[in-house]
Amino acid sequence: MSFRGVFDEESLSLSELIPKVLLMAVLEASAVTKRYRMGEVTVEALDNVSFTVQKGNFVAVMGPSGSGKSTLLHLLGGLDEPTSGEITLAGRPISRLSDDEVTLVRRRKVGFIFQFFNLVPTLTAAENVALPLLIDGQNIKQHEAKIAHLLELVGLQGRAHHKPDQLSGGQQQRVAIARAFVNDPEIVLADEPTGNLDSKSGTAVLELLARFCTELGQTIVMVTHDPRAASFAKEVVFLKDGHIIRTLPIGQRNGHEEDIRDIMRVMRELEL
Repeated sequence: MSFRGVFDEESLSLSELIPKVLLMAVLEASAVTKRYRMGEVTVEALDNVSFTVQKGNFVAVMGPSGSGKSTLLHLLGGLDEPTSGEITLAGRPISRLSDDEVTLVRRRKVGFIFQFFNLVPTLTAAENVALPLLIDGQNIKQHEAKIAHLLELVGLQGRAHHKPDQLSGGQQQRVAIARAFVNDPEIVLADEPTGNLDSKSGTAVLELLARFCTELGQTIVMVTHDPRAASFAKEVVFLKDGHIIRTLPIGQRNGHEEDIRDIMRVMRELEL
């Protein structure tokens, strides 16, 4: 099963595509701070966080509960605004955009995958995949072949007309993955995408994400608490108390025990 030609009409060869996309920074966080008011108390969820995500990278963000992982993901996706600092997405500084412009960037440049799938129960798998196109006002008929191909890529070519309650949890998450990529996003943000799945289904989802990254140069940032899930990424970013305190390159051997041990070693060293 090949990914070639799904997202680019010109169908560039991988040898032409990958070197070009890897030179680009898709997302940059510069000195990002986020504070919340909880009654009379100010909570600093993120403090002066800076990092860059290059095109084609698969980054896992790890940290204990309350470390700022979900806050960071929301800021990166334009779902929330930083107290200070700047998020630049696909070359566009989000703080300089109007609310309508941010909504448009989020709709067309960012794909989201959630822990609890967030599928519409009354829609079929194919209709759920098509939903971002529909929201964007596009003609679904013109994208039927693409939707079918995406469902084939995630192994659901025989489930296009099934509704969510007719699919397993793993199959529902595969629909969510296809939906996240249907608009050809610059980056996909995944929030604990295997947190609601059994080990076998979770592994299948992680393998799919890794393939989208390595074979098409797609860009993914995934929040996870699971060292095994993080081992499918190319790089692990460790958050603690709102700070990035370590980054760890990974060989992306997809769940290799040595990579899992390295991640767990760093977690022990950082007392995460």
